[in-house]
Amino acid sequence: MNTSAAASPAFGAAGLVALFALLLLHRPLGALIRLLARSAVGLGFLALFSQVSHLAGITLGVNWINALVLGLLGPPGFGLLLMLQWALR
Repeated sequence: MNTSAAASPAFGAAGLVALFALLLLHRPLGALIRLLARSAVGLGFLALFSQVSHLAGITLGVNWINALVLGLLGPPGFGLLLMLQWALR
């Protein structure tokens, strides 16, 4: 028996399992990718904000936790971070 012919059903089954997993995880993976993209944009915004925030005397850390808050909540998250920083000062 040819070894490539014997491996074909195994590869076919693995392919079907992978396809089924992608179909099941399509929405959660899409949401996770969207969250990561929004958090990356939030991190960029924090980096830009840190360049000019010293003019107003405001400081926010440029880190992934703050970026995740901005990614999840958007502009209200920015206000939340500012209020939290003010309250803990």
